[in-house]
Amino acid sequence: MAVVTVGGAVLGAVGGAPGSGGFAASASPFRSPSASPSSSVTASSSTTASSSTTGSSYAFAEGAPSVRAATDTGDAERLDPGTTYRSSLPSEGKVYYRLVLDGTSTVYVAATAVPPADTVVTPTEGVRVSVQDADGRTCSAPDTASIGAGRSPRPLTVWGVRQLPSSRSLCRGAGTYYVVVERVLRTESSPGDWDLELAPVLEPRLREAGSTSAPEAWDSATPSPPGGEAVRRRGGGGFTSATALEQGAWRDDVRPGQTLFYKVPVGWEQQVYATADLSSASGGGAGGGFVPGGVNLALYNPVRGLVDDTSISYNGSQKSGALAALPPVGYDNRYAVSDRVGGMRFAGSYYLVVHLAARVGEEFGDGPLGLTLRVRVKGQAAAGPAYAGRSEPSGIFQVGLLGRGSGAVGDAGSSDAGGDGGGGAGMMLVAVGGIGAGTLLLVVLGVWVVVGRRRAAGV
Repeated sequence: MAVVTVGGAVLGAVGGAPGSGGFAASASPFRSPSASPSSSVTASSSTTASSSTTGSSYAFAEGAPSVRAATDTGDAERLDPGTTYRSSLPSEGKVYYRLVLDGTSTVYVAATAVPPADTVVTPTEGVRVSVQDADGRTCSAPDTASIGAGRSPRPLTVWGVRQLPSSRSLCRGAGTYYVVVERVLRTESSPGDWDLELAPVLEPRLREAGSTSAPEAWDSATPSPPGGEAVRRRGGGGFTSATALEQGAWRDDVRPGQTLFYKVPVGWEQQVYATADLSSASGGGAGGGFVPGGVNLALYNPVRGLVDDTSISYNGSQKSGALAALPPVGYDNRYAVSDRVGGMRFAGSYYLVVHLAARVGEEFGDGPLGLTLRVRVKGQAAAGPAYAGRSEPSGIFQVGLLGRGSGAVGDAGSSDAGGDGGGGAGMMLVAVGGIGAGTLLLVVLGVWVVVGRRRAAGV
């Protein structure tokens, strides 16, 4: 922060731009209801106790209210978009939560299921979510995530959606809807509940209807990853504590069984690329020295919908994996058949999630392995679509000052906050701060000069 002192007045300029010494992880876009100091302490204690009981290392949203997992729709508790919740997912059966929706907005609900760290899991088991209307009709295809070849307990995130406008006749009206979450293909795993985090998000309609077709062509060439020395940056333990990264190379350490979360600002019409390099193991192991799916690298969009992921088998030597080339962020991507294209439907924080399978520790020792993430954001951020209202949480589809890419810094704001698509909140803050500070400085200097001249003239 630049500070100027004139006649006892202190003027400050806004700092903390990406790449500066003040660059740090921004606050989570998901909010929890305001609470009194006493209730905050209670919520925090409850969260800690729950995590320690399950042996989970996932960092749940701080102060998130708890909702009961109802076994039927009659007892389903309400979820409000913009608030992150905690719940639990039983071994058997479906659980239900309630939404009250209007007839114009799109609503997403991400569910992150967290198995206890010491539980036994199988590759095919996982979690599924869907959104249904009051007549039991599914609004979109259910989304499923599974443990995978690594056979390692890890957070599994799926998303359900009620999308408008939609070519389907189902789920268009206002009224009551239900979020349905369940465990799937559980065979040999340990019994017991899994912790659950629920994050509903509301996306308002556009002011003017546009195309309902996905782009037919886009640049699918994969650029070379950024080189240079990697800067050390510690990953977060969950979506709400994800560490902010910009374009560049970043260094961290990851232990067997650990999942690390990072977030990268990607503006409208920008493309994001990422690679993960894992170092060789320094210690030997007791097993055969090969772990299928030992490392998992995944990219989630701002509402925590999976865009793409890749698994890397590990044999003790250095390994590298990369996400496939993805299209530029665009509103019309949602109409694509491909999930990878459809996931790149809005600007905001995209999450990079890295998991190192617990079995790597059995084969090569418990010591951490070096992790290098190379992130490239290609293109200039553009103005977003004109939304007719505010998102919940507010600003989730904006990038603001973090909209840097390989081109010049563009205006990455959308009309998510009710504007016309021009100018993010961060840019507005800098503009207002700069104008205010500059004006005050000129006034102070002007008075100083006038007083000095009068004194010199003996007035």
